[in-house]
Amino acid sequence: MSLAIIHSRSKQGIDAPAITIEVHLSNGLPSLSIVGMPETAVKESRERVRSALLNAHFDFPPRRITINLAPADIPKEGSRYDLAIALGILAASGQLPAEHLGDYEFVAELALNGELRAVDGLLPTAIACGRAGRKLVIADGNRDEAALAHHTTVLPARHLLEVCAHLRGAAPLDVQPGGVPDSPVEHHLDMADVIGQHQARRALEVAAAGGHNLLFSGPPGTGKTLLASRLPTIMPPLGEEDALEVASIYSVAGLGLRRPFHQPPFRAPHHTASAAALVGGGGVPRPGEISLAHRGVLFLDELPEFPRRVLEVLREPLESGEIHLSRAQARIRYPSRFQLIAAMNPCPCGYLGSEKCRCTPDLVRRYRERISGPLLDRIDIQLQVRPIPQRELIRAEGGGEASARVRQRVMAARQRQLDRQGKVNAALGADDIRQHCALGATEQQLLEMAIERMGLSARGYHRVLKVARTIADLANSDGLNATHLGEALGYRFAR
Repeated sequence: MSLAIIHSRSKQGIDAPAITIEVHLSNGLPSLSIVGMPETAVKESRERVRSALLNAHFDFPPRRITINLAPADIPKEGSRYDLAIALGILAASGQLPAEHLGDYEFVAELALNGELRAVDGLLPTAIACGRAGRKLVIADGNRDEAALAHHTTVLPARHLLEVCAHLRGAAPLDVQPGGVPDSPVEHHLDMADVIGQHQARRALEVAAAGGHNLLFSGPPGTGKTLLASRLPTIMPPLGEEDALEVASIYSVAGLGLRRPFHQPPFRAPHHTASAAALVGGGGVPRPGEISLAHRGVLFLDELPEFPRRVLEVLREPLESGEIHLSRAQARIRYPSRFQLIAAMNPCPCGYLGSEKCRCTPDLVRRYRERISGPLLDRIDIQLQVRPIPQRELIRAEGGGEASARVRQRVMAARQRQLDRQGKVNAALGADDIRQHCALGATEQQLLEMAIERMGLSARGYHRVLKVARTIADLANSDGLNATHLGEALGYRFAR
């Protein structure tokens, strides 16, 4: 047989499109050509495959070899097709039986001596392979990552010869047991470390319960960063589906297997980060910080120090929960449903209103204008953090409640939301708000007065209702009352 068909998969964001590798041997001068939009690393596979076959004591056919990677309109990058190409050449030249090749997909890089090397972004491939009903043959170095796709039959191998022996039926490969790694969520930080700041702790609890965005503003040393870093400790662990989605993003980013598996991610990029570092990019688009923070927390410390054009790229993903990276040959989508937590000083020196401050009103205005109104309007909870009284700081023997107790309340409130509407309150749409955030006459009058005095936009109005709904859920209340609404309004300060 001079034609062989092998199955593999490409890497396109967190998707893994199926790739059919067609290998054809024909008469003519010995040559090997690869077609189907291969990039440089794919084209270089001809040399790796040739050396691997010869060092494994196979014959490299002295014929004209044409390899087509279909469909041709999907860009092919990386070395993940090496194993499939090598097996295609062996099957087309009659050195390997081709009867059962259609039951498998092959993804691995080949070393020159025939050993199999791990590749990036394997988890989406493993998931898609299982959905297609095929078995997946991979390098042994990818076994732990592929095992997360526990509905897929995964066959790790160390060498090309092991794969060939399996396909001949001489020495079957062992199936990698699938399942989620047993890695319990462990936090080295705790809310008990926070001294005082009862209002800020309460705001953090509300943000965790409803998935709300949060901004702390206050002078240096008030504990803004300390508080923000404790947010993951009171968030519920990720469910299996969400954790698998997060692990897929880390996989395609080249960060390997994520541990602990169920812990919400926490990303804190420096204020010198570029727009591409936040949203992702590159010649071959990779996920940025907002995608690596998917289902977790994106913490931006010293918010006004970020360039304004960098902050503005957050506006769309904050609403849509995903980012689209367009290139000439492809359009990549990455999920980015993150929880934004930010911290800032009230002025450039940080001591506005005290004797230490020498900032002019114009300087303070220009400093605050680095954060646009539309971005600030997308932050549900905005709280001024006051300095801790000296007496309370010195005499404090310990902090407040531990994270474990706060997390129990947060999880109970989250469960109420999921039972009622199937989503957290921060994700409620306009129709959901009308249904689940209905107000009585007294509450309606209170909110109308607040809109007039605070100048709330339509978006700000809806976000106040979402936060009030979360406060009611924490209080185990079915309806919204003036107390819930008043606390929610108190979380939107004027800059």
